[in-house]
Amino acid sequence: MVVRRGEKKDLVAVLDLIRELANYEKEPYQVTNTVERMEREGFGETPVFGFLVAEISGRIVGTAIYYYRYSTWKGKRLYLEDIVITESERGKGIGTKLFERTEQIARDTDCTGMMWQVLDWNEPAINFYKKYKTRFDEGWINCHLDF
Repeated sequence: MVVRRGEKKDLVAVLDLIRELANYEKEPYQVTNTVERMEREGFGETPVFGFLVAEISGRIVGTAIYYYRYSTWKGKRLYLEDIVITESERGKGIGTKLFERTEQIARDTDCTGMMWQVLDWNEPAINFYKKYKTRFDEGWINCHLDF
């Protein structure tokens, strides 16, 4: 298995993984993103996200998508938007490699920490994150304004 920085050519496979995650989270209709949009926003003049891919025998089986945010309390933080492993490859250590490589990117880019969300019913993911001494917040409500 190889974990590497994502490239434009990987976006079709990455969007397929995003759709697989949406199905797993029972919200497939929420994915409106496109490869073209991801190419513009990830590889344009001012990229707004980065990503890693995990490959086995040249086939992309996982991704970690991240971006930087600013906390008025903590400073620069890396936000892990999604980490997705295709269902047939889960439980093989791919998520660990992607997560730890993303953590290293945060450290290498002088972030004060990493943040992400996990659904309260996703026990496998919650148990995975507990291995990293994750602090789980209570009392925060997610807010969205869609255009």
